Amino acid sequence: MEIKITKTTTPSVMPPEESLGFGKVFTDHMFIMDYNDKQGWHDARIVPFGKISLHPASTVLHYGAEIFEGLKAYRRADGGVQLFRPMENIKRMNRSAERMSLPLLEEKDALQILETFVRLEERFVPKSFGTSLYLRPYMFGNDESLGVHAVHNATFMLIASPSGSYYAEGINPVNIMIESEDVRTVRGGTGYAKCGGNYAASTRAGERAAKMGYSQVLWLDGVERKYIEEVGAMNVMFKIGDEIVTPELTGSILPGITRKSCIEVLKDLGYKVSERLLSVDELVSALESGELKEAWGCGTAAVVSPIGKLAYNDKEYVVGNGGIGEVTQKLYDILTGIQWGKIEDKFNWIHKL
Repeated sequence: MEIKITKTTTPSVMPPEESLGFGKVFTDHMFIMDYNDKQGWHDARIVPFGKISLHPASTVLHYGAEIFEGLKAYRRADGGVQLFRPMENIKRMNRSAERMSLPLLEEKDALQILETFVRLEERFVPKSFGTSLYLRPYMFGNDESLGVHAVHNATFMLIASPSGSYYAEGINPVNIMIESEDVRTVRGGTGYAKCGGNYAASTRAGERAAKMGYSQVLWLDGVERKYIEEVGAMNVMFKIGDEIVTPELTGSILPGITRKSCIEVLKDLGYKVSERLLSVDELVSALESGELKEAWGCGTAAVVSPIGKLAYNDKEYVVGNGGIGEVTQKLYDILTGIQWGKIEDKFNWIHKL
């Protein structure tokens, strides 16, 4: 693929790493590529970061034809830069595109785009452990007419944001409320796709939980309101007795790349890992009996996020000792160690630039 590069004439200054936060600072450039039925994907270009223009009738604005991904570039101790399992993100983006009737990307072209863009913006990859350059590829339909129909014109873009450590003050367990009213999605819907509508639909319950002092919600399935699915915008795992349990991918759960990596690490360490249906009744029973030893969310931003308390039906339960558990800590140490090049990558997950 030929990528035309137009560099900015006003390069920005990288803010101090301790002030980065998440998603607030952006690099100097953005990638854009267009699609139509006749030409396919064309006009791949990197241009100075700036606002974009959309027709008022653009498909994405009216019918939510949009998908996105999230991955990171990490700075190794030797100064080099690497990505973590980028092909998994590319494959998942294509699965999302297929579900939302958006055009697919050639995998090799998508990887070339990531590599070219990160190399250009390499100076924005921070150096401190726990920091990263967050990459946000996304795609949207932009037909300039009203009416619900298949997408004939689309745009693919990539922007990046240097981000500070998610746990700048140490790993703090979060308190979670099990949501019993709203549902995130249903089987046969868009739950397995990483599309904006899934996240917009989750906001109301999240706001209710926040007002009650909880960080996020734990979703139940949308049919029986009985089975555990995800926590907030992350997958979730539980250590019940000697078994690690995570909800199986039934089509309504996002197939997380961190989730997949956690499972592979845990199995390599010798843990029994079960991907199965887990009812809220079984979970509460394990909480009451003390069999639930640990619980954590897992996703790109946090890697793992320990759960200290769970609330359900106006009753609050402490998980384990309320802190970060042994397995959760072990997962965090191994995954971040691989991502930042501090320990051996025995799984062949790292893509060095």
